[in-house]
Amino acid sequence: MFKIMIICIIIVFVVLILTLLTTNKAYKYEHTIDPLEPNENEDQTNKKDDTHA
Repeated sequence: MFKIMIICIIIVFVVLILTLLTTNKAYKYEHTIDPLEPNENEDQTNKKDDTHA
């Protein structure tokens, strides 16, 4: 019974360490945003909005 308890505790610590390492790596990841391409319809919708005002 004592051997099983020790093995379970070791497994818990391994999972905890892997979780902390993965979370730490995820927080270090730098997200980037692609630049927007010009939208041809954007100018037309802005003109329509101006006429309604």
